[in-house]
Amino acid sequence: MSRGSGPNKHHHNEWISIESMDGVQEMKNENTAIDHRRTRAENVEAQTEYTETNKQLKKSIRADKQKCVQDLETTTDRIAGEANLRQPYDITKKLTGKYCKPE
Repeated sequence: MSRGSGPNKHHHNEWISIESMDGVQEMKNENTAIDHRRTRAENVEAQTEYTETNKQLKKSIRADKQKCVQDLETTTDRIAGEANLRQPYDITKKLTGKYCKPE
């Protein structure tokens, strides 16, 4: 990958929902809020909010990934009866994480 001018673009995984990506942005905002707190009590309060948001975000991302895996399994089962064996093979390799076919 060549380095050009400007900020690097980080492309998220296709299985992460838009709501989860909004949660990531919210986490970044809360982390900034923690850094800007003046008193210890405010900092502790902001830290507990951050922890709760983090738990919810992780739960959301796990659910997104599980839904994506189930969708891929359903697609594989549907396609397995057809003559095209390449697509189920690619999906299986993608699920195992050993191979990522560029799309």
